[in-house]
Amino acid sequence: MSTLMQPPPRPTPRFTVSAGLSIVQSMPRVLGLAKSSSSAPSLAPSRSVHERWLLLLFVLSLALLNPWVRGDGVGYYAFARAPLIEHSFDFGRDYLSANTSFREARLDELGQPKPLYRTRTGHLENHFTVGPAMLWTPFLLLAHGGVLLARALGSQIAADGFSQPYRIAMACGTAFWGFLGLLLAFRVARQYAGDLWAFLATLAIWWASSLPVYMYFNPSWSHAHSALVVALFLWYWHETREQRTLRQWCILALISGLMLNVYYTNAMLLMVLAVEGVREYAAAFRDPARRGARLGQLLARHALFVVVVFLCLLPTFITRYIIYGNPLESGYISIQDWSWRSPFFLAVLFSSEHGLFSWTPILLLAAAGLVLLQWREPRVGTPLLAAALAFYIFIACYPDWAGISSYGNRFFVSLTPLFILGLSVLLERVATLFRSQRAATASAAFVLALFVLWNGAFMFQWGEHLIPPRGPISWSTMIHNQFAVVPRQFAVHLRNYFFHRRELMRQIEDRDIEQMKGQSEY
Repeated sequence: MSTLMQPPPRPTPRFTVSAGLSIVQSMPRVLGLAKSSSSAPSLAPSRSVHERWLLLLFVLSLALLNPWVRGDGVGYYAFARAPLIEHSFDFGRDYLSANTSFREARLDELGQPKPLYRTRTGHLENHFTVGPAMLWTPFLLLAHGGVLLARALGSQIAADGFSQPYRIAMACGTAFWGFLGLLLAFRVARQYAGDLWAFLATLAIWWASSLPVYMYFNPSWSHAHSALVVALFLWYWHETREQRTLRQWCILALISGLMLNVYYTNAMLLMVLAVEGVREYAAAFRDPARRGARLGQLLARHALFVVVVFLCLLPTFITRYIIYGNPLESGYISIQDWSWRSPFFLAVLFSSEHGLFSWTPILLLAAAGLVLLQWREPRVGTPLLAAALAFYIFIACYPDWAGISSYGNRFFVSLTPLFILGLSVLLERVATLFRSQRAATASAAFVLALFVLWNGAFMFQWGEHLIPPRGPISWSTMIHNQFAVVPRQFAVHLRNYFFHRRELMRQIEDRDIEQMKGQSEY
């Protein structure tokens, strides 16, 4: 692996707790909610004790950041680095400096792009979305300014976008946005289950799902960013759902555009608005006296929404046009070649090849909670459940539904805020079966801790390649490793992760290449 992409031994990012809370605290004012006439509960209450605990845990978790650029992350990061440093969309240096498996698939022995990866416009193929680069930009600009200042003072650190300050800035940005998504999800969930259960659900989904892999270990991928933008979209929709002004429709469209720039599949979350719209149009038709006025108002607002979303997607359209010569070319498998007639409904959920529930079983409880929410609060639960089902069906029809190299089904990290909401509602309901709050809390905390420990050991196996990161795994081998191998190796590898990370990452990359060669030969 190129030394340009090697991670430092350990990052030392800093984060101010009060500053982080202040960002979320000021969002209602920034987004036009401080004086909203909406009857929705306010999402800007005083800072709770639980939020402070979440912030503290986040700050401590920054020690886990692994600022490397690898795999899909090379493509995502290239959209930020190349314009900043090269002032172009020439990704040659990005691909040349990538990890071995990514580089060898795209470049020949002389470092030249293989014909398959050269587009008709002469650019290197890069089908990854531009949204993560947009969210990294503030962090990378700070890093670039700091590097230029240091060089002016005599430092030799490279201002190339690959050196340590840039990678740490990228990783910190990913972690920050991922945590902001968790905090927004917590603020919605506590309105339906209370602070305690929303807090426990947030902790559990944070550490017992696929999110930690893409928030800390592979921060150059897009999934933590996707969790953020979905949380922001749902939070804002929820805050304005009763009565939305034209300004709020524009802001919701801006958020929706960002959500789609980050991850195309997030378009399925717009099902929330579709269900909401069906209700509103049905209500308008049932009101003969004001039917024309109400329909005209609805059509105007929805048309405004579509126009603003289209304008917000210009970064995607422009980059697709530059790279592919067609603003509508995604670079992914053509949608007509998807498995529309034979979706992978069961495999997506239960396969040993990154099944959603088989790899991250806590999400089964969260899904049950979403059904419970739909039954208990249909006006909120029905749109959310419809969006989750639309997302699931969409992924089930995707030929690469398993995510190729993926911990769990990484696509569903986008639904993190829905899982937090669902799990919190389920916990609150189960708590009513106990005689005391203390017993319910202790029992829930114990069970959720088991899920977290199980997931931590499973992530360790995946990261250390004790199980193959691609393709199906052997459940018997995995379970044996959970109890017999992981306890013996965990402490040593954790120490290496903190103090000898460069060598550990090199070993992981070497094992990955060996397994890929073995699978190709087989």
